[in-house]
Amino acid sequence: QVQLVESGGGLVQAGGSLTLSCAASGRAFSSYAVGWFRQAAGKERDFVAAIILSSTYYADSVKGRFTVSRDNAKNIVYLQMNTLKSDDTAVYYCAAPDRPLPLGWNPKTGKYDYWGQGTQVTVSA
Repeated sequence: QVQLVESGGGLVQAGGSLTLSCAASGRAFSSYAVGWFRQAAGKERDFVAAIILSSTYYADSVKGRFTVSRDNAKNIVYLQMNTLKSDDTAVYYCAAPDRPLPLGWNPKTGKYDYWGQGTQVTVSA
């Protein structure tokens, strides 16, 4: 069982930066895959980024601007967001799938079992 808590959201001007944190409880968190998703008002939730051990994955819309990383000693996964655009405005969620990962599990489309409560990111034009 993993509990996830996001923080770091807020209001930022376009072109600015924010770093989101996803703090996890539970043992052996370093072996969990962690994904970041976002949901804008009136839209479906979309994949943003994921990290599995040291491998990272990104949606095309954020590639080159966002960086996902983890500090296993602190049980935290970060999402560094640079050059923010108004289209990045959304509630951001971190999530983790249960272990072990199914063979062929895709971090962009696979099932995630644990979710945080979300943190709002608003980018003003």
